[in-house]
Amino acid sequence: MSEPTITLLDASIGQTPAEQNFRRAFDLPVTAWKVSDGDVPPVPDGDMWTGDGVVISGSQTAVYEDRTWIDRTAEWVADAVAAGVPVLGVCWGHQLLARALGGTVEPMGAYELGYATVERVAADPFFDGIDDSFLAFESHSDAVGELPDEATLLAENNRATQAFRVENAFGVQFHPEYDIDTARWVVQNKEGELPTERVERVLDAITPERHADTASANHVFENFEKLVRRRG
Repeated sequence: MSEPTITLLDASIGQTPAEQNFRRAFDLPVTAWKVSDGDVPPVPDGDMWTGDGVVISGSQTAVYEDRTWIDRTAEWVADAVAAGVPVLGVCWGHQLLARALGGTVEPMGAYELGYATVERVAADPFFDGIDDSFLAFESHSDAVGELPDEATLLAENNRATQAFRVENAFGVQFHPEYDIDTARWVVQNKEGELPTERVERVLDAITPERHADTASANHVFENFEKLVRRRG
């Protein structure tokens, strides 16, 4: 029996650390598709899906923008969920998953940027090994509004829905895949978009000690991989 594989739908624009971060996060082989360049996997005939699990990355776009590749990716994700393929959406991917399954995504009017505390609100194997209250890195200015009808809320904070589940599909608003260099790179790229004082304050808070405190959130990858291995 061959080893299961992960299909990464890389929605980031241009050269970013997204692919390398997700390759590091999993022990399984990862095949990347740059969906933001229009490289969306074909929908298979029957049950022969591309990969045994699907991960959707973050992006610098908004899921409600009128872009053909976003619509195609949302349709592909909805089909994958309907087929029972395990799906994990991260940040933008979490929002796209909500949209693809009938939920809504809305502008927040402000960024959630930097380290934030997230609270679990429901027991679920997807959060095994994760503290009831845990630290995670955030970078988003949109948020899930209404959850899909079949969704279970798994985690939240005072800014946004932070995690939900629909059958074998999971969304997390936070970024468990970020290493410290990615966190700094993302914040530095907010120069000109956010006040310099805020950017510098967030950068000052990104220390090795503080980033180590986000380790609990990384268990989502281990737990998702277990699900993929069982299916594969």
